[in-house]
Amino acid sequence: MSAPVQPPPPMDAPAPGLIQKTFQAFSYPNFRLMWTGAFSSTTGSFVQEVAQSWLIYQLTNDPFLLGAVIFLNNGPILLFSLLGGVMADRMDRRKLLIGSQLVQMAAALTLAVLIWMDLIEIWHILAAAFFTGLGQAFGGPAYQALIPSLVDKKDLPNAIAMMSIQFNLAQVVGRAIGGFAFEWLGAGWCFGINGLSFLAVIGTLLLLPSTFVPSQKHAHPLESLKEGLRFVAGNKAMLSLVVLAVSTAFLGVPVMTLLPVFARDVYGLDAAGYSYLAAAFGAGGVLGALVVASFGNKPHKGLRALMMQLHLGAMTVAFGLVTNLWAASLLIFATGASVLFVFSSITSLVQLLAPEAMRGRIMSVYNTAFRGSMALGPPVAGYLARSLGAPTVVAINGALLILVAAVFLTRSKQVRSL
Repeated sequence: MSAPVQPPPPMDAPAPGLIQKTFQAFSYPNFRLMWTGAFSSTTGSFVQEVAQSWLIYQLTNDPFLLGAVIFLNNGPILLFSLLGGVMADRMDRRKLLIGSQLVQMAAALTLAVLIWMDLIEIWHILAAAFFTGLGQAFGGPAYQALIPSLVDKKDLPNAIAMMSIQFNLAQVVGRAIGGFAFEWLGAGWCFGINGLSFLAVIGTLLLLPSTFVPSQKHAHPLESLKEGLRFVAGNKAMLSLVVLAVSTAFLGVPVMTLLPVFARDVYGLDAAGYSYLAAAFGAGGVLGALVVASFGNKPHKGLRALMMQLHLGAMTVAFGLVTNLWAASLLIFATGASVLFVFSSITSLVQLLAPEAMRGRIMSVYNTAFRGSMALGPPVAGYLARSLGAPTVVAINGALLILVAAVFLTRSKQVRSL
């Protein structure tokens, strides 16, 4: 069963309004179903993240370990995501995703039980982060490859922006719930809520029809993997997008990783105050993704992404330098809007350039590079923050983001022309 195709409007029909264009992907029932399940599960993940980040800093008082848990969560993606992409092109992508969700659910519920039994130690959190990343390594390519089967190609950029909105709206809601749950119910309930939230996405996956029919003729897995790598390396536009995503993730993500340090040491906030700052970042992300969605399939996506990365760099520098809480709240909101605008735009372009038969492998290459940078950036920033301080590290990262955007604007026609 293929995704329902929208009939062309009558010749005398009025042009769709801004609201309709912005939320066009929701006209597809299967996309609405997928979005709802993903939103429920992602909300649970951010409920847990609030408790996890604060708990790590309480147990260790070490900003490096805030980055280390991000590394261990993303490290398996470096090791196994390419294999996950090969599998996503060879089997029912829904089944692969369901297996991924079960692994992540088990990790969250195990931590909840350990906290309730007062047995939690830092290595438990680090180990659970690794197993969660292992599930994501195999589920991520299948998830990204599944989205284009739910909408028409012309609405794919809008669908990806809507998924970014899902992620960031869940960040706002999840962090707000997480701050409340941590303060009134304890950390164990935050992990438990996350574990149970995976049931929502598993349920929606079971309701989705199977739309991808893999080829019955398979090359050796290693040859299939090489084919995907050759495609990315041989396509200058695709390779440029991957490099841009890598630099943006490495330099842009650490501001969120180090946010507990800013909350407690710069602004004197507690866990609830930290969750509100984090929610401001997520709210900005919703706005950034909405703006991308409103553009739809208009040209100059690459140029807009590069201009917004300049803005991201400027906001990151400013956030690292200010000491006023209200100014910082506005800046972290603007940072969230900028980073999601850039990521949504780049992901849309990668999806549009990827042929369907190789989509799983291509998205796994992109995912490996992107998430690998997310894995490496936070521990590097956390290590440097030990000696330089978190504000200085964040400001330096912002300056480097500006430099990267300027280089692509002046030297890379491949991205500017997309």
